[in-house]
Amino acid sequence: MGDSKEAGAEAPPAGATARGGLSLLSQGESEEPCAQGSALFLGGSEVKSRAVVKYSSAPPRAAFARLEEKTDLKLPPANWLRESAKLGPAGTAILGTSKKSKPFSSFGMAYDFIDSVGNDVDVVSDSENIKKLLKIPYSKSHVSMAVHRVGRTLLLDELDIQELFMRSSQTGDWTWLKEFYQRLIDQKWQRKKKSKEHWYQKAILSKFLYYSINGDGAAQPVPSAAEQRESSSSDQTGDSDGASWPAPFEMPSPVSEDPSASSQGSEPLEPSYIVGHLASAPKEQNLTTLFNDGENSQGLKNDFVRNILWTFEDIHMLVGSNMPIFGGGRYPAVSLRLRDNNKPINVLTGIDYWLDNLICNVPELVMCFHVNGIVQKYEMIKTEEIPNLENSNFSTKVIKDIAQNILSFLKSNCTKEGHTYWLFKASGSDIVKLYDLTTLCEETEDKYQNPFTMPVAILLYKVACNMMMKKNQNKKHYGTIRTLLLNCVKLLDKSRHPQIIASANYMLSELFQLDEPKKEESSESPLNENSDESYSEEEEEMPDSDENGSYCTSSDPPDDNKAVAIIKSVGELSVPEKYKSIHQIRPSCAFPVCHDTEERCRLVLSYVLEGLKSVDSSIKKESDLPAADPSTPIPLKYEDESARGGPEGLEKQMALFLDKMGSLQKGNCSSQSGMTPGSWQHKMKLQLILKSSKAYYVLSDAAMSLQKYGRALRYIKLALQSHDTYCCLCTNMLSEVLLFLSQYLTLCGDIQLMLAQNANNRAAHLEEFNYQTKEDQEILHSLHRESSCQGFAWATDLSTDLESQLSVSCKCYEAANEILQFSDLKSQNPEHYVQVLKRMGNIRNEIGVFYMNQAAALQSERVVSKSVSTAEQQLWKKSFSCFEKGIHNFESIDDATNAALLLCNTGRLMRICAQAHCGAGDEFKREFSPEEGLYYNKAVDYYLKALRSLGTRDRHPAVWDSVNWELSTTYFTMATLQQDYAPLSRKAQEQIEKEVSEAMMKSLKYCDVDSASARQPLCQYRAATIHHRLASMYHSCLRNQVGDEYLRKQHRVLADLHYGQAGRLFQLLKDTPCELLRVQLERVAFAEFQMSSQNSNVGKLKTLSGALDIMVRTKHAFQLIRKELVEELGQSHPSA
Repeated sequence: MGDSKEAGAEAPPAGATARGGLSLLSQGESEEPCAQGSALFLGGSEVKSRAVVKYSSAPPRAAFARLEEKTDLKLPPANWLRESAKLGPAGTAILGTSKKSKPFSSFGMAYDFIDSVGNDVDVVSDSENIKKLLKIPYSKSHVSMAVHRVGRTLLLDELDIQELFMRSSQTGDWTWLKEFYQRLIDQKWQRKKKSKEHWYQKAILSKFLYYSINGDGAAQPVPSAAEQRESSSSDQTGDSDGASWPAPFEMPSPVSEDPSASSQGSEPLEPSYIVGHLASAPKEQNLTTLFNDGENSQGLKNDFVRNILWTFEDIHMLVGSNMPIFGGGRYPAVSLRLRDNNKPINVLTGIDYWLDNLICNVPELVMCFHVNGIVQKYEMIKTEEIPNLENSNFSTKVIKDIAQNILSFLKSNCTKEGHTYWLFKASGSDIVKLYDLTTLCEETEDKYQNPFTMPVAILLYKVACNMMMKKNQNKKHYGTIRTLLLNCVKLLDKSRHPQIIASANYMLSELFQLDEPKKEESSESPLNENSDESYSEEEEEMPDSDENGSYCTSSDPPDDNKAVAIIKSVGELSVPEKYKSIHQIRPSCAFPVCHDTEERCRLVLSYVLEGLKSVDSSIKKESDLPAADPSTPIPLKYEDESARGGPEGLEKQMALFLDKMGSLQKGNCSSQSGMTPGSWQHKMKLQLILKSSKAYYVLSDAAMSLQKYGRALRYIKLALQSHDTYCCLCTNMLSEVLLFLSQYLTLCGDIQLMLAQNANNRAAHLEEFNYQTKEDQEILHSLHRESSCQGFAWATDLSTDLESQLSVSCKCYEAANEILQFSDLKSQNPEHYVQVLKRMGNIRNEIGVFYMNQAAALQSERVVSKSVSTAEQQLWKKSFSCFEKGIHNFESIDDATNAALLLCNTGRLMRICAQAHCGAGDEFKREFSPEEGLYYNKAVDYYLKALRSLGTRDRHPAVWDSVNWELSTTYFTMATLQQDYAPLSRKAQEQIEKEVSEAMMKSLKYCDVDSASARQPLCQYRAATIHHRLASMYHSCLRNQVGDEYLRKQHRVLADLHYGQAGRLFQLLKDTPCELLRVQLERVAFAEFQMSSQNSNVGKLKTLSGALDIMVRTKHAFQLIRKELVEELGQSHPSA
């Protein structure tokens, strides 16, 4: 149907004016009563009806010609059976309303108006089927219809049992239904042939319409034997209508999935769904039907003259109609009927005419009466008058009740999407039965014997596709989409339709948002707010009951036990709201709420696996084993870990990796399975693999947060293997995918670092790492069909060597950083870039500390007299290089705090270097060496840089205090060593004392004794020790110095000052009694030394009194010592 779908404008209600104002359709469309609403007021009761023409292929309406009396309709007109623009397609199809409905007519309409299916529309069907249903209580004729549910929409199609059984006798198909029919319904079934009178009446009607269109010579012959067969009165030719039925799941040759068929034209371009480009997809993506050239013969074409959205009361229907509408002159829109004057119009005919006019919104009916084919007269009847015609009286209110009851009955019982239901009423019977043919079919033969299976599956798929492509789709519809897709997959044969199954599984995986935070969703969650869109097949059927009526119960005869539901009497349908209360909709299609991230990811991976299986099954290969890649070495189990995991090996693997990334930018593609780039298999597998990599990444991240580092490494390994395969298949790497890779490598670096820091639990981590589910193995097998998956092996091995783990972690971060340099990702993702650089700085700090500690360990093992080894110096260089790079990383992102910490660690490295140089030479002859001074001064420089980096204490008080403490320690250590191992061979005593004094005072400067903190007692002890050492030094100078009295006096004052400060601080500490006693004794000795130089007795007495006072103040110290001794004695000799 190449015609565009048009929705007309609103028009006044039919009958509101004598000649209702009609709007013209644009683009040369026919003049139709489009989008008109009608409200008919009949006998005080109101029946609301509104019709909107959604599509029309009819030509401009022809003005009908009034035939003269005595015109003989048995004689064929000159233009008979020739195509006429005025009559439209009805002209050659034996006339519109009597045209036989195709078995899949509703599916053709549903495909064209996919937006309406599953949501807005209650029923999609041919108008003939609608009329047949609404006439059930009035008619004794049989009813046989196939019913399918898609969301809240029911699709109704005629199910011609006679035609089916004729086919069954020829092909052997449907034998199970034939046997069932004969056993339970009609034991003596035989083909009922249509009478000659039937064909005579059809021919008369055809000739009447051709006469009525006022042939003007524009008719053209139609070289089609089909129409002539249709017009024939032969019973055998009439039976040939059965050709419109498809074979049960027979597929035309173009549906072959053989990849060798390189021509895209010969492949079935099944509906595909590629998630990565949803945003750019056209809003109305008409997906190619599976049947291609065989489409018309399969009955899947929407070949109605017009498709109408008909609202009858509260029922919304999409109806197909081929009724010819005439107009022009005094009659802008009329339907034309031919009646035998000898036969009065009965109720069935009246309902038929009334419903046709309502559906097509035609305000008037023109009736031509004839006797034996001879025209007698014409009569015009308004649509609202039809229910009141003589011999044809019927209540429109009852028709409304019938419609509502039938809809409620069907919706209550046709609950399983994908199932084919059969609504059947035998001729002359008052009982209507509903069977589930899909269940009956599965009990006897395979499900593909049902010819409705394929159209239903495709429709479910297309509705789901349409809902997925709506950006503003609320998540509450995800349950509906999931049910549609699951039912679609159940219906399809995996070997015949791998593309749809792969695409459906991919869409299922897309329903689960992997990156959304975990939410505690209550029952009020939007995901559970589903109405009657669809049902879950897994749920048991709930027994329905109603006080006014019931379906099949235990009291029913045993013959009915196969029926899903029964209407015991067609009279029940006329009772208002008879079946309304049993139309209970269960919210069973609610989207599954996955509170657990792993559960959500596992669901996604299960769908991805099914999709990969479908893709792989469509690629025919001699062997499923992956071909060997000559450029990739096969890893051996006994390979030396040190050679493989060492820094040198990592450098080579990193270089190969970066070369590969560069080649991806150039668009290289290599698939081992032989998939053609651009084929549906190639596109779908790319998307499925990318989805699996995301799922494994989220799983790894979740395991990481649970401190399950072995499991996290296993998942990130699978994520990177998926990504490696993606890289092998991809012809044009998107920047978004490169960003994913950078994130994967960043997480991998985090995991390797945590494994290095948790070495004590290595056995448990190794066990978690080596465990693999069957699902993971199958996904990996699919990946190996395309790639060796070794591209990231360097990053995902679980090493037992700490250095190797730290190196791998660092290389992961470096690789992540390198990737961000591609395609300007750095500027597009500044937050991720900052995180990567922070991690790089951190891991370089960790490696620097590792090498520094190794150097310190070597130093402690070294014999004191030996000089510094080459190994130590190499470790210093490695450590210093790591610290330097880390500092650069932090400075590049203005992270002053972390930069200060690394500068602090570099200062510590310099102190270790200084300590290494202090061991050379004899202990008794040892002096403070220039090398020690050099490294201690370098350490001081780095600590001062750290303080400058921080700026003020407010920026980070803890780090500021730590740097100050380390700086104070460095000055103290340097001063202590100079004091204890004075370099007298190089410097004078006075110079040494001056340097020691300066260093001690600087140490005091950076030693904060006043601020309350955990480190305050240490600072106080350090300050007390410095004061004690300075006092002792000045005391010693005073003893040994002669001559300069000014200098002696200065030393005396300084010694007394520092002794006083030391004593005060040691007394504050209260847990250093020995140090306090020592200081106080030295002060007494200092007083004695002072007294020896005094001449007056008064001076000596004063000095001695001061000494005694000092001794008295040591009482507290002795008490502390006694307490400690008593406690020790009590512990060594516990009382019996």
